[in-house]
Amino acid sequence: MSKHLQRDFDHIHSELLSLFGYVEQMIDFAVQALCQRRSELVTKVLEMDEHVDLTEVFIEEEGLKILSLHHPVASDLRRISIVLKVNAELERIADLACNIAERAEELHQFFPNFPVPDVIPEMSKNAIEMVRSALDSFVNQDVELAKRVIELDGEVDNQNREGIQTLMELMKESPSMVEPAIHCFSAVRHIERIGDHAENIAEDVIYLIEGEIIRHKHNDFISKNVTVK
Repeated sequence: MSKHLQRDFDHIHSELLSLFGYVEQMIDFAVQALCQRRSELVTKVLEMDEHVDLTEVFIEEEGLKILSLHHPVASDLRRISIVLKVNAELERIADLACNIAERAEELHQFFPNFPVPDVIPEMSKNAIEMVRSALDSFVNQDVELAKRVIELDGEVDNQNREGIQTLMELMKESPSMVEPAIHCFSAVRHIERIGDHAENIAEDVIYLIEGEIIRHKHNDFISKNVTVK
């Protein structure tokens, strides 16, 4: 990698790492708004999204400039392409955090006594851990940690099913629970989707390090080499 290419890459890489931390905080605030009924955090999440959008566009524009000016090849091209893919995933995660916050606002405003299923806080914790671990695997070029993110997605999926089942039972018990349960159902699905995007980032990290695309063949890849604890 040339000196000028390295300089430009380091710049967008630094911006991407900052974006990771910002998006992680948005998820945390959105989940607190939902599970702890902290409605004051809803506005904060929505305001933070503007910064994410601006940063996402900046990183994409700078990445495309690198591609056009420096014409990177081989591993350098792979690094730039992964930065652009991860950048897009983070913007989508931020949008999902906003969606969760909006659903929390509806619940607090119109259904303050609605019982949020107990599984949701733990599911949210796992989703946040997936995003954090995806960042760590990206920064440290850690394949084993990326594998752990992929494995944890299965747990989030199971918790998603459990949460949905609980909400369906609430709706069956009382017609008055239908509308708030739908809002909560939507929030649960958004949390599950955050896990999916974190999994996508982990897949990108593995491609960056190993040069192997593992979508649709997780079991084969994870079973290779060292077993994840």
